[in-house]
Amino acid sequence: MKIRESAENYLETILILSQRKGSVRSIDIVDELEFSKPSVSVAMKKLRKSGHIQMDADGYITLTDKGRSIAETIYERHRLLSNWLIQLGVNQEKAVEDACRIEHVISAESFEAIKKHVSEHI
Repeated sequence: MKIRESAENYLETILILSQRKGSVRSIDIVDELEFSKPSVSVAMKKLRKSGHIQMDADGYITLTDKGRSIAETIYERHRLLSNWLIQLGVNQEKAVEDACRIEHVISAESFEAIKKHVSEHI
């Protein structure tokens, strides 16, 4: 199932925040992404309805297996592509920015080929 880039970004952010902080609430996402509270609230509602996240009575957000799978895929792409671009001589800020764009549009086949190439040339 293909989901929108914005949903992928939210899921990736939830994953990163959960690794960093242990627990995630909507306000943490607002602070991290510098989005408005209403925008994040609408996105969380959509992700709940689509089965990508769960939210408990206290407002703590967890990824479902479906959401975690997408988040981990996007985050792996982000880390590998950012590091690869930096190794190629791209400055860190631009590498991270470009990786954020590429991670959503690259095919699984192309990403796996890059991943294989990078692992063989370390």
